[in-house]
Amino acid sequence: MMKHSLLFLLFVGAISCTSAQKTQQTEEKQPNIVLLFVDDYGWADLEGRKESFQTPNISQLKTESMEFTRAYIPTPTCSPSRASMLTGKEAARLQMPRHIPHEHEDGSNTKEFHKWETDPVRRGSRNWLPLEEITYAEKLKEFGYYNAFIGKWHLGHEPYHPIHQGFDEQIGVSNYGHPRSYYPKFFKDNNAYTEFDDKKGVYLTDVMTDTTIHFLENYDKDQPFMLSVWYYTVHGPHIGKKELIQKYLDQGMNQKYAEYHAMVECLDISVGKIMATLKRLNMDDNTMVILTSDQGGFFENGPLAGGKRQNTLGEGGARVPMFIKYPKMIEAGSECNTPIQTIDLFPTFMEVASGKKYTDENIQGKSIIPLLQGKEIEERNLYFMRSYEDQYAAIMNGDWKLKKYHSGKFELFNVVDDISEKNNLVQTETKRVEQMKKELLAWEEEVYAGWDEVTEENSYIYLLPKNKKREKKRLEAIK
Repeated sequence: MMKHSLLFLLFVGAISCTSAQKTQQTEEKQPNIVLLFVDDYGWADLEGRKESFQTPNISQLKTESMEFTRAYIPTPTCSPSRASMLTGKEAARLQMPRHIPHEHEDGSNTKEFHKWETDPVRRGSRNWLPLEEITYAEKLKEFGYYNAFIGKWHLGHEPYHPIHQGFDEQIGVSNYGHPRSYYPKFFKDNNAYTEFDDKKGVYLTDVMTDTTIHFLENYDKDQPFMLSVWYYTVHGPHIGKKELIQKYLDQGMNQKYAEYHAMVECLDISVGKIMATLKRLNMDDNTMVILTSDQGGFFENGPLAGGKRQNTLGEGGARVPMFIKYPKMIEAGSECNTPIQTIDLFPTFMEVASGKKYTDENIQGKSIIPLLQGKEIEERNLYFMRSYEDQYAAIMNGDWKLKKYHSGKFELFNVVDDISEKNNLVQTETKRVEQMKKELLAWEEEVYAGWDEVTEENSYIYLLPKNKKREKKRLEAIK
């Protein structure tokens, strides 16, 4: 399908949420949408869950929002999480079960797929989001929206940047999935925030927040906007804002964890500034604001099991914070315990934009508008898949999650009664296990049937960083 031209500047049941129903949107004026998407921000990393964090502004947003306590990423890792949210599709169906690595020094890739060195099945994964995929920006344009993108893309180098995927403008987009530093020079390449290269003391998160505020203050178009602010923070390198670090060191934290706490605090300050700007500009009543993350945290994720580095399909890796503020529809301070995935945002945006029910057989996401209104939705299976190591797939139905390993191992947890996933019930819940195994296998077969063949010609083996020097020496010896 051709893209828009370049523009520069099941078990069937019912579940409910604890919110008083509000009247559905009847205003003729379409709402603005602001999506604050944070990198590696753990579900537990806010002051209401861990005393060491200082996040008063996110706590305030929580009191004004509906919190989704069980929001998940279908493929919890950088690039797939972005691709699935953008398209409303499970990343596995896009043949992107891993993040996009950097084949070259400039962060670009020249082949369509890569294979991971330690992946037991050497499964291919895309190096960019195909231009044929329809993004939420492209669909929102059909409803008259202006789409702006700020920050981390990580879905391909220049030919695949946001302005080729339905966004009217992009700011601060690099080919890399993370910065070189949060102080200038920010990136190894030269296509993001280069005007700050020679300025000392400037912090990347602040730059992005100021860019966001500048957009809001100067927006004068006679059409609603969708503003996607995809922060690079709190992804590594873990370099906190200098003036915020010492108080965490004084609490006895090691250097890196103190730096991380400072990064989270800076993020919180940014959230507060953006929310205050919306209020000051009288935009807050007619703006939907979403704050969420792309996967679990790098550090401690208790009481959840797992995280970014291991057991990533555990709750600590796949469950993310999500707060949605939309005064015209939801009750402030409400909570929803229904399992959802970030692919559900795509159809939700369409219904918010159009004021009508949205159906699309090409996506797996389901609108969560009924949940925002305090209604019920039909229970469904949620599926997870990534391809780095032995653990690779999972299925969730209601309170239950079954995890699958290439080695043949399965694990079953009731993640509501056992949030820390300590009690593997695979030997006692045998009927449930067999049913979930069948449904997961059927899903896998359906997904894999749509995958292209990955050949040596269109792929390469990505060597893990620790082995690159060794491989370079081997190749030099051969020469």
